[in-house]
Amino acid sequence: MTDAPRFDPRVPLLLVLSVTTGLVDAASVLGLGKVFTANMTGNIVFLGFAAAGTPGFAWPLFVAALLSFLVGALVSGRTGRAHVGRPERRWLLTAAAIETALLWIAAVLAIGMGRNSPESPPVFAIIALTGLAMGFRNATIRQMKVADLTTTVLTLTLTGLAADSTAAGGGNPNWTRRIAAVAAIFVGACVGAALLLHVGLAAPLALAGALVLGGTIACTAHPAANGVVKA
Repeated sequence: MTDAPRFDPRVPLLLVLSVTTGLVDAASVLGLGKVFTANMTGNIVFLGFAAAGTPGFAWPLFVAALLSFLVGALVSGRTGRAHVGRPERRWLLTAAAIETALLWIAAVLAIGMGRNSPESPPVFAIIALTGLAMGFRNATIRQMKVADLTTTVLTLTLTGLAADSTAAGGGNPNWTRRIAAVAAIFVGACVGAALLLHVGLAAPLALAGALVLGGTIACTAHPAANGVVKA
């Protein structure tokens, strides 16, 4: 008789973080001028549009998002390596505290701002803060190495759903996790857009920070969360 699969508390945490991706990108795309601060593929495409002179695409916004994302990922890489061999709980809580602080500072700056805020120092500051947070997040998730849960990118997730399906002759590995990841980002985007439209730009950012911190605390408090950080 085989043992039941061991519960991994990181899986629900990563689904919660996927929700926050939708929240952050709803805030940035709808409130900061057609710029992604969680999904960098979109910024590269938009930067190409701007380079071609397409109206409505401001290249400084995309460059700010890309650079801040890279800096966040760099800092996260060093943070993760500094925790190798130490309890994963400490590393995840440290990462969550940094990401939450960045998102909440951005939320404070966004108080009183609504849709389509014009380019201004506060807009660039919010882009930088959320870009740092998402870059830090992505590098952390990359080191965690949980299959099919990147929390920000769905292209490979959707590809896997189709290519590994029974219709394609596959075994449908992790199909529930993959569908949940897609649904999580969808829900986050929907909630984020509603909050932006009816409350303001600060609301989705504040909620994202709260979910990051609360989800991580819940994950690390679970008895199964007893691993160590791997290189």
